[in-house]
Amino acid sequence: MKLPFKVDLTNQVAVVTGAGGIICGEFAKALAECGAKVALLDINLAGAQAMADQIGENAFAVKCNCLDKADIERAKAEVNAKFGAVTMLINGAGGNNPRATCDNEYMTPDLEGAKDFFALEESGLKFVFDLNITSAFLVTQVFAVDMVKTGGNIINVSSMNAFRPLTKIPAYSAAKAGVSNFTQWLAVHFAPCNIRCNAIAPGFFVTNQNRALLYTQDGQPTARTGKILAATPMKKFGEIDDLIGTLLWLADDQASGFVTGVIIPVDGGFSSYSGV
Repeated sequence: MKLPFKVDLTNQVAVVTGAGGIICGEFAKALAECGAKVALLDINLAGAQAMADQIGENAFAVKCNCLDKADIERAKAEVNAKFGAVTMLINGAGGNNPRATCDNEYMTPDLEGAKDFFALEESGLKFVFDLNITSAFLVTQVFAVDMVKTGGNIINVSSMNAFRPLTKIPAYSAAKAGVSNFTQWLAVHFAPCNIRCNAIAPGFFVTNQNRALLYTQDGQPTARTGKILAATPMKKFGEIDDLIGTLLWLADDQASGFVTGVIIPVDGGFSSYSGV
């Protein structure tokens, strides 16, 4: 991959959760390109392994259920045995679920058959909160132990939803707001241990999870895409490469050593635009 710039991450051992996905897989590649040894964790081992194979010897794929503390501890033991103590953690596991997603942007009592707010399933709500917040909580509990005496770096993946809740997805919006708040809490709690904690909040990027919402099967933009781009001053979706510079800046103690507790939007101006 072509990096916007390089930082020296030699001797760093990084764990990236959700590394079988597009964004976190590219994060893992970038960290390895800068010299870090990277453990790619995902419940989808095939996806994580495919990314690890692209990286080479500095990468190690580990199947891990980030909602099962015992499984996270088992994964940590594997990482420690192969690479040593962990110095960097990227909490990227997350996502939404159809059971917690409305059909329409606004409540329309006269529209029969639509899945409205009252039809959302409790199991979907809990799943989305667990996937985004509980996973970050448990993974940090397990891996940050390595950092308490030596210092370290935690980078969470938040979302534009944390700044401005999007229609149709109340659980995901609330969960990502929780991730941002948790990031700030961790930054304060771990400050005496020289552990920095920040978050990246991507705007709109086309991924495997949201592609069907943004484009039709024949590749045409959906109405939702039109609304997103109209509210994005740069009038385009982000490319994954657009996130890498922010990642590397936060990953490098020489560049951002006095930065902790911040959530950085990478969104083409979406969070700044009022619509008028």
